[in-house]
Formats: sequence, C-alpha cells, structure tokens
Amino acid sequence: MVGHTSVQADRTRFCGLGVSLNDVVIRAEGLGKKYAIGHQAERARYVAFRDVVSRNVKTFLRTSTDLLRGRPIVAGDELEEFWALKDLTFEVRRGEVVGIIGRNGAGKSTLLKILSRITEPSAGRVEIVGRVASLLEVGTGFHPELAGRENILLNGAILGMTRAEIRRKFDEIVEFAGIERFLDTPVKRYSSGMYVRLAFAVAAHLDPEILVIDEVLAVGDAEFQKKCLGKMAEVAKGGRTVLFVSHNMGAVTRLCSHAILLSSGRLELAGDTASVAALYMNSDMGSVASQTWNDPRQRPGDDVARLHAVTVRQGGIVSQTVDIRSPVEIETVYECLQDGADLMCAVSFFDSTGVHLFVSGDQNDRRWSGPRPAGVYRSVCTVPGNLFAEGIVRVTAEVSTKAPVYQIHFLEYDSAAFMVIDTGEHGSVRGDWGRPIPGVMRPYCEWVTGRVQPGCQNTASRPSEVA
Repeated sequence: MVGHTSVQADRTRFCGLGVSLNDVVIRAEGLGKKYAIGHQAERARYVAFRDVVSRNVKTFLRTSTDLLRGRPIVAGDELEEFWALKDLTFEVRRGEVVGIIGRNGAGKSTLLKILSRITEPSAGRVEIVGRVASLLEVGTGFHPELAGRENILLNGAILGMTRAEIRRKFDEIVEFAGIERFLDTPVKRYSSGMYVRLAFAVAAHLDPEILVIDEVLAVGDAEFQKKCLGKMAEVAKGGRTVLFVSHNMGAVTRLCSHAILLSSGRLELAGDTASVAALYMNSDMGSVASQTWNDPRQRPGDDVARLHAVTVRQGGIVSQTVDIRSPVEIETVYECLQDGADLMCAVSFFDSTGVHLFVSGDQNDRRWSGPRPAGVYRSVCTVPGNLFAEGIVRVTAEVSTKAPVYQIHFLEYDSAAFMVIDTGEHGSVRGDWGRPIPGVMRPYCEWVTGRVQPGCQNTASRPSEVA
C-alpha cells in the first residue's frame, strides 16, 4: 500500500509482518516523501506578448487542476519533483532511545512528521504500535488564544487521554514546566522558551508509548535542557520509546542506545549510537590518518616554524583505525626556520563531539629543551592503549615558542584523525562486559577485590589485606 501510515494494536495483524508486537513498535518499509518545487522560468530580455499570454494560461490551467484534485498549489512556471525521503526501511523496538542524525536537509524533520501522522508519505508504509506524543516545533498543538492551563487539557485530549488522566498528571506538568505564575495567561504572550517548557512537559508527562522530539529543545536554557534529557532517560527506563533529533552529538551519544543516520533523504546507517555517530562525524570531518603539506607556500605556520606532516601510526603502520588495547603514535614533522628558537611541539586530542580530551607537549624531552638550530624535526607522541574511548579522535598539531614569551606559530585543527575500535577481546577495558561503555575516556584502571572478614571495620584497608 502506497502512502500508508497506521497505528496498529491488533496482535495478529502486526505479527503477520513477521515481528513480535512486544518487540517492534515502529516498522517502516520503503518510506518516501515527495514534494513539488516551483521554479521561475528564465526571462528573456525581450518577450513577445503571445508568449506571456501562453505562459500565464498554462500556469492558470495547471493551478486550477491542482486545486480541483486537492493537490497543493505550487508557485512557479516550472515544477521539479524533490524527494525529501527515499526508500527508508528500518525498525524501532520497544524501550529504545533512538537518535536521528544527519546534516540540515537530510530529511530528519520530515521523517518525524510522518511518524507523528502530521503528513502522509508519498511511498511505502509505516506501522506504529502505541500512542505517539510529538514535540516538533515551538507551540506544536497549542492554541495561541488559550491559556497554559487550557492548552494542557487540549493537548491531553489530542493525545487521547481522559480528563481524569490529565488531572492526575496536571501538577507534575506545571511544576516541571516552571510556569505557575503564567498558567492562566494566553500562550501567545509566552516567550519561545516558555512555549518549549510547557510543550515538552505536556508531551513527556502524559504517558505516551512513543515520544518524538525534534531539535526544538535547543530553544530552552541549559538548566531546562538538562531536565529534558533526564526526563527522556526516565521515559526510556519505563519501557517507552523515544525518537530524538539533534545536532548535539554529545546529547545523542549520552542519551541514545541506537541511532539512524540520514543523508539526502536516504538511510545511510542504522545501528549502535557510537558507530553511527562516528560515521556521521567522520564524513563531516574530512580528516585522514596522515596529512602532508608538500607545497612550502601552503604549510601552516610563520617565519619561525612551519608544519610539514602529521601521521597516526599503530605498530609502525599508518592507521586510520586503531585497536583500543595498543599504543598509538602521533608523529609531527615540522621545520624550525630560525636559529635559537626555543620551540615546543604539542598535540591536542578531541572526540567526535568536539570535547577536548587532553593535550600533551614535548617539554619533558630534555634533549631538545631550550634553543635549537634551524632544521626539520620529527616529534612522536605515544599514547598508551586503553586510554581513548571508542569512536573518532581528532588531532590538532601545534608548535609554539616557550620563552621569553609564549607564542603559537601554528595550530592546525583536524590535522589528522583516527577511529578507535574495541573488539571486546582479552586485554580491553570492555572485557567480558560485551557492550559499549559510556564516557569520553576509557583508562584501564587496576581493580582489586577481596572479602572483608566479619567484624573488620577498617574500610581504608585494601580488600586483599583483610581477605
């Protein structure tokens, strides 16, 4: 069936798709959404009157036909078919928190509108099990002339809640939104932040089986965003499903167990969040494991020092992908152009969300501490294994003067990058855990566990000493 969206709670019909009702709550098959885009025809400098009349008659006839057939009216002399979504097939299981990521225009918001039944798909079908609550843009589902109190009741009714259910949750909604003073004020007088506070509070507290949230949370302040992320995590722990669209990779990786990457309306990858986010950031980054500036005129730097190359190696081999268990070497080749310069080479490491992990410099290498002669130098920083977390790591290379005044000669962001993977084999932090471990760093810490003898109250002792 083309362009079909349904909410289905009948076990036999849903199981006919080959899935369990208790498992999959959203199933999309060949989903697509097509729009017509109008373009103005190029105007010649001199146009005959008959051509103007002919063009206007054609436009009028096309517009009239669209109007009679119930199609949207599109302005323009020429029409182009644009597929915002094309041939999407995926499943979302009950209790999952799924991040939907991609560049602007990738089709993320269009997908959420289809899943929320705001718009119909042009192709394919999607089956949804459960009640859906959506927060797609500021003021979604609100009537501007009604007060906050009345809009809470209205939104609850739209979601299919009874009046008793809404009343039971009413105080929690108001407290979470923090708008007690303005509860009886028409929402048209609310700021965008107040709109979002109330809209999210209603959507999250009225017990939907599926909660759909777009980037709209970016409107709220930092404190409210933190509350929202906490509430979404709470909703997910309760066995309900959350679909979350955001450009904040930190929030996506922290909140979501799975992710879907869209590119130009098509499904690029669906899977665990770390892998999908890494692919997205890597495609956006354009950095590689080794980068060389052969043209002297293009080398980053100044008349004191210039960068020649940055290379990532593991086991002596240039590596775009590195094993989490083994050391990683970052080699920086640079040229000192001024005799007597007191230079320091450093590298900074950033994760895929832009968090600065740490910086390390060669100031501890006493062989070249202090003024040095002009020439080309190679500095190698070795990072021990089991330190980085899984995912993309970006490298920023720097050379600066330490004395008499600290001065940066070049600071080349994204000069190299590599992907850290954990196979789960012996020797990794994950070990027998078998699942991704959250956090921006993954140091291998020593643990010692021993049994405490009865009656021993010395909690400061090592467990092995009292075993």
